[in-house]
Amino acid sequence: MAHSAYTLNLTSGQIDLSHGGGGRAMAQLIDALFIKHFDNDLLKRRNDQAVFQVPAGRLAISTDGHVISPLFFPGGDIGALAVHGTLNDVAMSGARPLYLAAGFILEEGLALADLDRIVASMAAAAKAAGTPVVTGDTKVVERGKGDGVFITTTGVGIVPDGVDIAGDRAEPGCAVLVSGSIGDHGVAIMAGRENLQFGTSIISDSAALHGLVADMVAAAPTRIRCLRDPTRGGLATALNELAEQSGVGIVVDENRIPIKAQVRAACEILGLDPLYVANEGKLVCICEADAAETLLNTMQNHPLGRDASIIGTVVADQHHFVQMTTGFGGRRIVDWPAGEQLPRIC
Repeated sequence: MAHSAYTLNLTSGQIDLSHGGGGRAMAQLIDALFIKHFDNDLLKRRNDQAVFQVPAGRLAISTDGHVISPLFFPGGDIGALAVHGTLNDVAMSGARPLYLAAGFILEEGLALADLDRIVASMAAAAKAAGTPVVTGDTKVVERGKGDGVFITTTGVGIVPDGVDIAGDRAEPGCAVLVSGSIGDHGVAIMAGRENLQFGTSIISDSAALHGLVADMVAAAPTRIRCLRDPTRGGLATALNELAEQSGVGIVVDENRIPIKAQVRAACEILGLDPLYVANEGKLVCICEADAAETLLNTMQNHPLGRDASIIGTVVADQHHFVQMTTGFGGRRIVDWPAGEQLPRIC
């Protein structure tokens, strides 16, 4: 009978401090929720680490904290986002992601039904991506000291021999591509956060991009110079980061940057520039010019790259400016963002 006090009530129960205390309640939470959803042999060993064989190649690792508000939004939730965000960071090196680790910071009072939904979504995203969550950690903070749940994920992957993709490899003459329409995620979050209705459905583009990257690497294994997922700060920030890292300038064509009409309209209403709005399922590719069409076709043949476009070129520029040719034929500087347009976006 004493043990039943620790049975999880996933319908109306809440997280309390005992769920992070290292005792029976925490063990019940791990067994009845995390191991149930993440179910894999490495995790079920219940060690403080996961030990696995590493295939040939160079190891890639990335870690990412997720503090998004609201926890559930049109097109996704913090659970799936925590998987996609880290997998994409690993994939931007050209790596094949292998495994994930996850750390949860839970706030006292979080509904167990919400946590169950988040972990189920996270597990489904990891399974779909073929990258199991094999180790993790859970902590509970007092009521008012968190915001429901924060999730940190770490991913490891393998970069194949001969692939060399990094942010400092862009050179003048290279082409710049984007895999699809920008701004979807940020606008979806803002709509969900403020309960806004735009008369049309705007959903997050949150998705795991490693399959798209694998196709691109297979099509042009030595011709891709840089990959970057334009998350916080959007496309503008990603381009400025790459220009700065590589010591070059970038010129993009406004008319070639794909933006959905409803996203553009929502940004106008909200006073946002879609170039600076976050994405969670898009990538920027800088490649050698004569591989651009091959990569464009490869991207457009993948479900996550159907709206891909060649948007510009890399140029020599000692100031490392990103410039945009406008629809009126002039040019303007696309600068680093001043502050953050949309906090708690990922």
